[in-house]
Amino acid sequence: MAVITLVLGGVRSGKSAVAERLAAGHPEPVTYLATMEPGDDPDLAARIAAHRSRRPRHWRTADAGGDVAGTLLALDGTVLLDGLGALVAATDDFRFDVEGLCRALCDRRGDTVVVSDEVGLGVHPSTESGRRFRDALGTVNQRVADCADEVLLVVAGRVLPLERP
Repeated sequence: MAVITLVLGGVRSGKSAVAERLAAGHPEPVTYLATMEPGDDPDLAARIAAHRSRRPRHWRTADAGGDVAGTLLALDGTVLLDGLGALVAATDDFRFDVEGLCRALCDRRGDTVVVSDEVGLGVHPSTESGRRFRDALGTVNQRVADCADEVLLVVAGRVLPLERP
């Protein structure tokens, strides 16, 4: 049976590194499913390069594109999906098809490690758009947590398993 693990954490919490270690312990092949492009942002480009340098060279990389559910279903082996925040941010008015994502996660034959930002512990956003994004991603995180076998919260590089309510 395929295993779904959700790894949550704040910015620079270490969540991606934890997810990479988890994925490395799952069956091969491993595909890193990327959700963002750096564009003209040099800081983001440097962060993406750092992530790439940590991953084993034999891991494949795929672009989530506009159909993350379809892409997930087409990939064999273990998938590391990093991360949900970029997927939600890329949708019109933050309307992300979380039900389609959950169906794809549950229907996959391989294990999946999903990374997402925990946005409910930070500063209250100062803009309406920021508040709508926080609320939308919080809802997506809750729904993915409902279908996940394991949910981990990463704080300062430390992993806290979260129990079901």
